[in-house]
Amino acid sequence: MDYTRWFSERITQLRIEKGVSAREMSLALGQSESYINKIENQRTLPSMTGFFYICEYFGVTPQEFFAAEMTTPQTAKMIADAASRLKPKLAEHILQVIQDIVE
Repeated sequence: MDYTRWFSERITQLRIEKGVSAREMSLALGQSESYINKIENQRTLPSMTGFFYICEYFGVTPQEFFAAEMTTPQTAKMIADAASRLKPKLAEHILQVIQDIVE
């Protein structure tokens, strides 16, 4: 597996899900405007500290970042947050709907 390629594609995926440009994200991280573009084009990799800032920016843990099966971690967190405020019976119903959709 080409991990550098996978890493850059994962950042692109999460950035698009968040709805921001590479330039916007770079500047929000306090970096040069081409920082994320260089990572997405596999010209560089972030430092470990930079990676943690990227995870924080996306609102995901490093574990969630590397969970390839989790294609929309930001959305999943919003769903989980909303579901945690539902009454138990309604939460069970929503879970059943989700399970029916993914099966």
